[in-house]
Amino acid sequence: MERRRDVFQAIADPTRRGIIQLLSGQALTMNAIADYFETSRPTVSEHVKLLEECGLVVVRKEGRERHCEARLEALSEVHDWVAQYARAWNKTLDSMESYLQTIKPKHAKRTQSGKPRSK
Repeated sequence: MERRRDVFQAIADPTRRGIIQLLSGQALTMNAIADYFETSRPTVSEHVKLLEECGLVVVRKEGRERHCEARLEALSEVHDWVAQYARAWNKTLDSMESYLQTIKPKHAKRTQSGKPRSK
């Protein structure tokens, strides 16, 4: 039984990220996608197949051509995962900013040489 792939696997590869970027602007045929990369058409086809398994790309057959379209909604899982860490970092940075504001007056009393001013 083959393991189900996920969007994190899909975006782990730079070629697949490039394919997603290409398709985010327009639908393209498999041949048109392959023209953008210095790799074989079968390799591009394998990348597209993985993207399709992850729900990031839909492939429609029209005659002999296979047309690919991006389904960027599937990236919401990645967005949500990254957002939780962004919130944590923002909270940490806000705390650091608050701390720096509390110590700022203490440092303002020093001269440029770093020695405290005499009273």
